[in-house]
Amino acid sequence: MKNEMIVSVGPVENRLAVLEDNQLVELLVHIRDRKEILGNIYKGIVKDNVPGMGATFIDIGLERTALLHFRDAIPDILDLEELEDENLMKEIKNDIYKMGELLEVGQEVMVQVEKAPLGKKGARLTGQISIPGRYMVYMPYKNYMAVSRKITSIKERRRLKNIFYKIKDGNVGIVIRTNAELHNEAEFRKEYSSLKKIWQDIQDKYKDYSAPVCIYDENDLTSIIIRELINRNLDLIIIDSKIVRAKIIKRLKRIAPEMIKKIKLFREEAGIFDSFGIEKEISKIMRSRIYLDSGGFIVIQQTEALVSIDVNTGSFVGDKNLEQTVTITNIDAAKVIARQIRLQDLTGMIFIDFIDMQSIENRQKVIKTFREEMSKDHSPNKIFSTSPLNMIEMTRKRARSNLLSSFFESCPYCQGVGRVFARSSIIDSIFRWFNRAEKYHPEDELEIHINKWIYDYIVDNQTSLRTDYQFSWKFVLDNELDYDQFKIHSKKSKRDITDLYYT
Repeated sequence: MKNEMIVSVGPVENRLAVLEDNQLVELLVHIRDRKEILGNIYKGIVKDNVPGMGATFIDIGLERTALLHFRDAIPDILDLEELEDENLMKEIKNDIYKMGELLEVGQEVMVQVEKAPLGKKGARLTGQISIPGRYMVYMPYKNYMAVSRKITSIKERRRLKNIFYKIKDGNVGIVIRTNAELHNEAEFRKEYSSLKKIWQDIQDKYKDYSAPVCIYDENDLTSIIIRELINRNLDLIIIDSKIVRAKIIKRLKRIAPEMIKKIKLFREEAGIFDSFGIEKEISKIMRSRIYLDSGGFIVIQQTEALVSIDVNTGSFVGDKNLEQTVTITNIDAAKVIARQIRLQDLTGMIFIDFIDMQSIENRQKVIKTFREEMSKDHSPNKIFSTSPLNMIEMTRKRARSNLLSSFFESCPYCQGVGRVFARSSIIDSIFRWFNRAEKYHPEDELEIHINKWIYDYIVDNQTSLRTDYQFSWKFVLDNELDYDQFKIHSKKSKRDITDLYYT
């Protein structure tokens, strides 16, 4: 399978598209004024301990404080060795809710972002610092050794462990990555030395800088591209910026010079995403209804709590029987759903309602197809067996903000609900206001300021409005108001009186 990344560098946002056999499967959006922080390391300040949650809130310089669960703080950010009371240490290790006795408000701590902020939720932190490299993940607080499960040869796993036990310091943890397979000790020593220097630099910044501050940033554009190149073992990266390409090559010379040949410059006049047909694909991504090659379609609905996906046969009627029609549609849908989960970066709890099938064998075919397609996903996910409601349930880990939040903002009128009040309801609110205010404003003249959307409706329904109030009134067009707003001005008092009688 051919794996490529197409990089479009823009004035406001940078976009990274991952293609598998020329098909768009993932899209990463790097918005300059919405800096990604996943994996970044901070010097933070403890703001509040919440023992009931087993957590503490830490200021790392973002709009919202970030959450650190106490179990993620043992023992990495706490100087347990300085505690004289050994019994208290044992109690704390056995009861995470007592960790608040060690984390004091105002204390400075080193933390790493495990999950980026999403919506109203702040970032999720860990004290278990890790610095990723090409062949290994360096964990300065862990005396630990692990090998990627994707390295299946027992002989190779043993060889790698023997090498790394010779290389690493006694108090350092190492996770040996899949890329280390069949590589030699000299390469590992070189990278270990580089990661060790990065860690020393982080420690120096922690001592010198004032909190809250980022002391290690792995989310600038060049870092993201190099990380994706190494982690995904991409065959080719095509980029439309000479400056960014030069920065990548400069860094690759130090860590992976053999990969420089994979970085190509896009030289055509047309837009890079247009040339590869990606722009057209992006325009389809956020449609809630996605059509299948078989003629059926799927409907994707995202909420804050979960994602629901429904499969329908649509115009596809098959040519033999209902069971065959449904099975073909479901298998087609399983492939598309897996791709859309990766493409839209759908996370959390996901419920997929395939069309009911009578044959157990056919159900297993669909689930097998879906599992095979999701095995290509780089984000951790877990697929459960069919639920009692004949739905497939799965979870997928959230690390960064999903594509929906990258491309869209909440509607300023409906606040993300997807609906606004009916015009009839808004007009009814105005006349309820009249009823409450009538006895207080006899012989007054009122101006009701409304948006054109409401004004047009009133013009069409003027005859049904009550007119026998003790005050005179008229509607005034005011396009500075939102759709569901109205303002009422009194000519007698020469002021806005809306709030006096509005409930």
